[in-house]
Amino acid sequence: MNTALAAEDRGSAARVARAAALLAGLTLVGTVGFTWVEDLSFLDALYMAVITLSTVGYQDVAPATALGRLYTVAFIMIGVGVAFYTVVAVAEFMLEGRLRHLLGRRYMDRSIESLREHVIVCGFGRLGRTVVEALEQAGSSVVVIEVDADRESQLAESGRLCVAGSALEESVLRAAGIERARSVVIATPSDADNVFIALSARELNAQIAIHARAETEAGSRRLRLAGAEQVISVHALAGQRIANAIVRPAVVDFLELSSVGGEAPIDLEEVRLGDGCELCDCTIADLVGRGVRVDVVAVRRGGKTTLSPGDDEVLRSGDRIVVVGDQENLGRLASLAQGSRA
Repeated sequence: MNTALAAEDRGSAARVARAAALLAGLTLVGTVGFTWVEDLSFLDALYMAVITLSTVGYQDVAPATALGRLYTVAFIMIGVGVAFYTVVAVAEFMLEGRLRHLLGRRYMDRSIESLREHVIVCGFGRLGRTVVEALEQAGSSVVVIEVDADRESQLAESGRLCVAGSALEESVLRAAGIERARSVVIATPSDADNVFIALSARELNAQIAIHARAETEAGSRRLRLAGAEQVISVHALAGQRIANAIVRPAVVDFLELSSVGGEAPIDLEEVRLGDGCELCDCTIADLVGRGVRVDVVAVRRGGKTTLSPGDDEVLRSGDRIVVVGDQENLGRLASLAQGSRA
């Protein structure tokens, strides 16, 4: 919808440009005509053309000959229509452009208000853009907070949900639905800003998962103190990735195959067991009997993670299990993990 609105704005601007060019051309023709027909100076002829087009009609300069009067009548009949069209085009551009903006903003606000369990990304720089694109591929609902006007326009034109403003402001976080969001990604390049945003997010939503970018060790430490579950140093992460590619190339290849939103035959996934789902109270060994063939890598329960759990491990409501498998079995597992047996 936002892309369509932008296209309509460009169309209105083109109509204004055409009308203005037509009016300027007609004024020039009128000036030349009055100079030739009435033998007026250029300035008097221009003045005559303008007051005729504007229908003011002062008498200090008036056609003296019959030919001049006939020319003026024809000029009025053509020129007034062109002038009126120009005024209408300008008014349409100003009024409808503003209306489109308001309607587009209202549509976006309503869309954000309807979201639940979405992800908020603060900052649409290189890191923020990568996060947003990966989340979109994974099917997650995303709202971007961006203070830069150019980036905000790009977001609106691409149809992405966004809030213009600084995430340092509580009102902006609320407009993005911070109270209803499940996660917030803080991706600004300032450690001080990121710490403040993390504190604000935690105050507004005590349950939200906070993922933050850190530029320094001190920033990383303070972000954890502010309540961030995951703190990422882009430089440290890149260095680790290069080192792992040298030391453990097979592991890195697998992790790349299982990237978010990927379509590889084998994937790594985390699944949460919903209340009363079909997998609750069954063991890992029972998964095969339910048509799910996956390898359970870990089970996280109550803040404690069990790596390589045994086949006799009983799965409980609320557990988060990390599994490896093909897309078909992962999809079947996700379906069984949702809803209620009732």
